Amino acid sequence: MELKLILESILFAAENPINPRQFRELLSAAADESEDAAAKALKKVREQELTAALEELERDYAQLGRSYQLACVAGAWQFVSRPEFAPWLKALVGVKHRPPRLSQPALETLAIIAYRQPLTRAEIEQIRGVSVDGVMQTLLERGLVEQTGRADLVGRPMNYGTTPLFLEYFGLRNLEELPAADELRRIPVQKPEGLLTAEPGLATAPPEQLTLEAANASGAESAAPTSSSAAAGPAGNGSQDNGLEKH
Repeated sequence: MELKLILESILFAAENPINPRQFRELLSAAADESEDAAAKALKKVREQELTAALEELERDYAQLGRSYQLACVAGAWQFVSRPEFAPWLKALVGVKHRPPRLSQPALETLAIIAYRQPLTRAEIEQIRGVSVDGVMQTLLERGLVEQTGRADLVGRPMNYGTTPLFLEYFGLRNLEELPAADELRRIPVQKPEGLLTAEPGLATAPPEQLTLEAANASGAESAAPTSSSAAAGPAGNGSQDNGLEKH
């Protein structure tokens, strides 16, 4: 039996979108529970084969010109009605309540995160030029943005990135489907200093501590005269710049 027809039958019966991993689990479970040779043959189908079959099925429906189509949103597949049939479907099921539209500042901040993720709140504010505290809270509450771990920077600030709900909200299969925005990607961001260590193998030390230790060591060296400076006498004691780069 053709794989794409099996996947089609699953999609018609499914109540929720299904991703390739879930398809593999279903095919494996069917192989274990059935004596059918066709079912057992698909126990270890590869994800690439699944995706290829689904994409072929997607093209088939596009050519048929039906009132519905197969779509992949946020990496999961489902049958959806075409937008041009919305008036009649709204009359049937009513208008589904949706949260208020995102404000312009929220959309700008969300675009920065989508194209430059992962990045910290300070980096977002560098690009926008304004504070994003309130906007970030809105995006987090709406589930469009999430914390993705801590940055390897002084203070270990939190990194942020988009969520699968972000892809669903904008009807995207994945982040590669984002429109081109080269100008946004090229905006320079000054990264804070990375974490430093006082000596290899020791715990991380903050830059302020390292600067102070270096300054003390430099002062101790300048206080002890070398043999050449002692021989030169007062006339040879030229001022030596031992200034340190400030972190």
